[in-house]
Amino acid sequence: MSTTTVTPAVSPAVAPLTTADAEILITAAGRAAEAAGVAVSVTVLDAGGHLLAFRRDDRAVLISGETSTRKAYTALQLDAPTAELVDLVKPDGPFHSLPTALDRPLLFIAGGVPVRRSGRLIGALGVGGGAPEQDHAFATTACEELSL
Repeated sequence: MSTTTVTPAVSPAVAPLTTADAEILITAAGRAAEAAGVAVSVTVLDAGGHLLAFRRDDRAVLISGETSTRKAYTALQLDAPTAELVDLVKPDGPFHSLPTALDRPLLFIAGGVPVRRSGRLIGALGVGGGAPEQDHAFATTACEELSL
């Protein structure tokens, strides 16, 4: 009688999002916003939802700091760009009660994107201060600049 030992597949370790990565994201998003003439706030969270980096342009409206952080948190928790979630929380959407269902508020406005390395979620980036489509573009541009 032969016995076969099954060893579970082990995924290779994926490096976490670092403060150096966060600075690259902040700088790239800020540069994209500046080129468009938009003053923004940018937030980077690690995979646990902890703040890694934050920067608010001197000219950005104060609320942009809060919106960038909530966009990043929403993208992280739902592992999806906030731009793709907007319709899901409309009154007739399947998740219409989600924005108020949790202790920590989510924000379903474009500008939050998950950050992945080797396909694994390692954090999130949120941009606030421009029009939602602009914030989304600045965030995705920043993620493209970070070679993951």
